[in-house]
Amino acid sequence: MKNKNLYPWVVVALLWVVALLNYMDRQMLSTMQEAMKVDIVELNKAEAFGALMAIFLWIYGFMSPVAGMIADRFSRKWLVVGSLFVWSAVTYLMGYADNFHELYWLRAVMGISEALYIPSALSLIADWHQGKSRSLAIGIHMTGLYVGQAIGGFGATVAAIFSWHSTFHWFGIIGIVYSLILVVTLRENPAHALVKETPIASGEKKPSLFSGLSVLFSTWAFWIILFYFAAPSLPGWATKNWLPTLFSESLNIPMSEAGPISTITIAFSSFIGVIVGGILSDRWVQKNIRGRVYTGAIGLGLTIPALMLLGFGHSFAAVIGAGLLFGIGFGIFDANNMPILCQFVSAKHRGTAYGIMNMTGVFAGAAVTELLGKWTDGGNLGQGFAMLSIIVLVALALQLYFLRPQTDNME
Repeated sequence: MKNKNLYPWVVVALLWVVALLNYMDRQMLSTMQEAMKVDIVELNKAEAFGALMAIFLWIYGFMSPVAGMIADRFSRKWLVVGSLFVWSAVTYLMGYADNFHELYWLRAVMGISEALYIPSALSLIADWHQGKSRSLAIGIHMTGLYVGQAIGGFGATVAAIFSWHSTFHWFGIIGIVYSLILVVTLRENPAHALVKETPIASGEKKPSLFSGLSVLFSTWAFWIILFYFAAPSLPGWATKNWLPTLFSESLNIPMSEAGPISTITIAFSSFIGVIVGGILSDRWVQKNIRGRVYTGAIGLGLTIPALMLLGFGHSFAAVIGAGLLFGIGFGIFDANNMPILCQFVSAKHRGTAYGIMNMTGVFAGAAVTELLGKWTDGGNLGQGFAMLSIIVLVALALQLYFLRPQTDNME
């Protein structure tokens, strides 16, 4: 009995490391341009470096729904192990790249392999934590992404000490070794395995790979959840890509100071947010079935004044305070996406559903990154951040009005 109670948390711990490696391996390239362009001359052009970063996002976005559909039909354990092994091998091979085209295609393969991870991992955690711990478990897992993003930012530091080749090699080796450890330690939820192995009744056709799409898109609640997920993704990606610039402009400090300050502010506060949001949601839903919806709403609500203050604040206290408030709010929101989804979508289709949500969020992020670039050129970056609060407000209103779950775990 003790092992049954403990293993769901072992799953979270095992996948926390994978989440860290997921963001670390994708993020460190963004900091290593200076070191790499000495050997790969194409990277001296910002346009080429932008294309290298963009190909990952496009492939990752398009692959996310496919990855979700695959996760609903095959062993999520082996999808996690396989995706980690492939993207770690890609990271290792990047250390041998001699030209831009090799890097470009390796990043494309990384986009495919990393897309397979999130739908499988979150669906697996949701199955292992069906009771009072689902939001907290998801939230703890999400902190791995934040830590991985922060560690990835030190790629340039490691490259300066050794070389960019060695940096890719060693980070890749770590992931490959860990994937082999998961082969032994990670297990699929037995209930999920039984559902997958149940024989199909005579005369009943085996559902197609795309059958889950028709189920999801015919459910009005899923459309609300999709918008609820996509709307905060706009400021979420905006802070990832443009917050250092905003801090630099608003506080009139060099980018060398603005970058670490903004990154640490968001990572630290988001870490707090997912833990607080997870605990609050798990307790609230025991008393009120809409507790997860209300907890997510609190998180979104906190981001609205934060975005306004980020847009128009110019003092150190105002901008840092806004960054902390946004991180806490976004963390609370982040911890409750999958748990809210579980209230409306059955376990058979959760991987597909989250894959579609992930694609929507990534494409929203790509769009807002380009839009804010134009606003920055016009000197209106702060105004752009403030205007994003309007979209979040609409998502908050729709969420509170329409999302009325009947159960905490849709079968």
